[in-house]
Amino acid sequence: MTAVMSAPDGQLNALVDNAKGPTGIGVIGCGYWGPNLIRNFSTLPDAEVRVVCDFNKDRLAHMQRLYPGVCTTTDPDDVIGDPCIKAVAIATPVRYHYDLARRVLEANKHALVEKPMAATVAECGKLNALARARGLTLVVGHTFLYSQVIRKIKEIVDAGEIGDILYISSRRLNLGLFQHDINVAWDLAPHDLSIILYLLDEHPIAVNCQGRTHLAGDIEVLTNMSLTFASGRFATIHSSWIDPSKVRDMTIVGTRKMIVYDDTEPLDKLRIYDKRVEVPPHYDTFAEFQYSYHYGGMAAPFVQQQEPLRVECQDLIDCIRTGARPQSCGHTGQQVVEILEAASVSLHSGGARAMVGSA
Repeated sequence: MTAVMSAPDGQLNALVDNAKGPTGIGVIGCGYWGPNLIRNFSTLPDAEVRVVCDFNKDRLAHMQRLYPGVCTTTDPDDVIGDPCIKAVAIATPVRYHYDLARRVLEANKHALVEKPMAATVAECGKLNALARARGLTLVVGHTFLYSQVIRKIKEIVDAGEIGDILYISSRRLNLGLFQHDINVAWDLAPHDLSIILYLLDEHPIAVNCQGRTHLAGDIEVLTNMSLTFASGRFATIHSSWIDPSKVRDMTIVGTRKMIVYDDTEPLDKLRIYDKRVEVPPHYDTFAEFQYSYHYGGMAAPFVQQQEPLRVECQDLIDCIRTGARPQSCGHTGQQVVEILEAASVSLHSGGARAMVGSA
């Protein structure tokens, strides 16, 4: 039994891991996203990818050609049971997230679980409780929380430069990739939800969601989600698998300025517009009432970019070694799933308002 397995205290685990050199990493799932995790962990000097698991032997053979020193297996138990592996990244279909993450944590290993964290809030709660009880690091793959652009937007918002946020509008559209076990809201909206929660530092109280199945049986390929907050703020999220072009943008409207974030732009992903609508402080008659429109300049701040997934992988390693809380922790993962559950209730009720937390 390793020292990590025998010590439930998170700080003691961190000290033991820190003294052992590179952290052994296992990856379960190397279909669409898993290879990106393998690539990024392999670039970190304090991490070592040891075992990769997938049911598809062709995918495993491809991974071994790319990374000759990595062992491969079709059995997750070979990863979970390996005493040299301290952390496991899970990049499988959502229906497997809870069971695999639970087994990883029960084996006293740290975990990175791709978004969405699990299929239900109850499953998320059990994983968070297990990680806390064992003093283990649990990271959820909300990769945009590690984006330098998103962090810059947060800095601008917190400094009060754009005033009070009135609403946020987000679009995440593309042609495919069709999923078989979750709809487009569960697939794409977690990115936008995690960003909105991060920027507003507020949890919505209600959600309305409508969608259409069109091409995929009973799985929605197009959804529109609206979030209502107790502060009066509002957010909309448009998600689609059936649009001709890839769109990844978000507009943040404040009382003083507005921000447009376009992730498809290679350089100027962030633009700040000095525009606003002003209401006159007083007027005697309705005929005298006029809105005032302020048109200022546009600024595109330079942001030194890094691959967000690499920063996320490093955060896992750092938190294992220090016992710190990750940027994208299990609590964030559970909040996102809570909103998605409420959105599903609304979706199946013709778009009726569903309270978040009572889904």
